[in-house]
Amino acid sequence: MRHLRFSDFAGHRLLAAALLVITALTLAPRSSYADGEYSIQEIVDAGHGFFGEASGGLAKVIEKAFQQYGLPNGYILGQEGSGAFVAGLTYGEGGLYTKNAGQHDVFWQGPSLGIDYGGNGTRVMMLVYDLPSVDSLYARYGGVSGSAYVVAGLGMTAMKSRDVVLVPIRTGIGARLGVNVGYLKLTRQPTWNPF
Repeated sequence: MRHLRFSDFAGHRLLAAALLVITALTLAPRSSYADGEYSIQEIVDAGHGFFGEASGGLAKVIEKAFQQYGLPNGYILGQEGSGAFVAGLTYGEGGLYTKNAGQHDVFWQGPSLGIDYGGNGTRVMMLVYDLPSVDSLYARYGGVSGSAYVVAGLGMTAMKSRDVVLVPIRTGIGARLGVNVGYLKLTRQPTWNPF
């Protein structure tokens, strides 16, 4: 029969301690770009300040976005104009706000096609989800939107490029009814080319 020595236990204790440290480091919360997420109250406050009197149903729309997509780690505030008669165009500009990377200018443009008629000028808040870096924002975002715009109405859609999701919330002046399929191209500089 073999006698156990203290050194046999010391090696196992050292191995167990090392495994505990590795496990703790693996399970610990990581510091990443996503640490700069916004709460629902921060987004509602920013939206009310931006939309002003036309923000009556804003809290409900934002709440729905949070239920579906969680906490955004950025948002865009801006203005856009669009028009359509079956085919349409949209142009906009604004600023991206993040907690970790500050504020950045952003421009967007894009075509649409569908049962879509009219024109509108809107203020837009876009919630930005899963943005790994500011550079990742500048891409084409595809989506399908079905919306009915009325004077001072609100509409919410969702668009995606790779893992980044944009949820534009729009309110504004004009009348536009329909369903359209299209995309938005976000750029650092303004351009007339929607493609």
